[in-house]
Amino acid sequence: MPVTDARAQHWPALMARAQAGDQEAYNQLLKAMVPAIRAFVRHKITDEGQVDDVIQETLLAVHRVRHTYDPRRPILPWVAAIASARAVDALRQRGRRQEIQDDEALQRQLAEPKEREASLHDLTDCLNSLPERQRQIVESVHLRDQTLAQAAAENNLSLSAVKSLLHRAMLNLRKYGSGRHEKS
Repeated sequence: MPVTDARAQHWPALMARAQAGDQEAYNQLLKAMVPAIRAFVRHKITDEGQVDDVIQETLLAVHRVRHTYDPRRPILPWVAAIASARAVDALRQRGRRQEIQDDEALQRQLAEPKEREASLHDLTDCLNSLPERQRQIVESVHLRDQTLAQAAAENNLSLSAVKSLLHRAMLNLRKYGSGRHEKS
């Protein structure tokens, strides 16, 4: 089912609440965005594994730039622009063109479970579990694809401090992930 402006009209209010610190509104918003992002990405990419990767990259980008969104403006074009940019980036990284999907592949994709949507909550929890400086470095290096030197300059840190923060962040994320799997 395509996402229409009518279905997305409550998103600006959720984003405004999220920008004010309402985690539940933020989780609702991201979960609601996944089908729209999937639709945007599928217009450019046909490989389902790559589609899922781009959806995750788009959600990370939304997380990173959510403070830039103006809730008085339509949100669907904002989300579409982010999704489109991430899809183009993925295609450039792969260095190949995607083939047009056949109807059978499309039907399989429409019938898939919503496991990726559940992982969105896990992603937000993981990032939020990190100490602030570690989270900033992870976002700089892994979400914005900055070099370690760029992250150091942006955060007024030495290169060795960035490496140390990133190392500790990765250890913390591994611990967090293994702790969640043990609880399951």
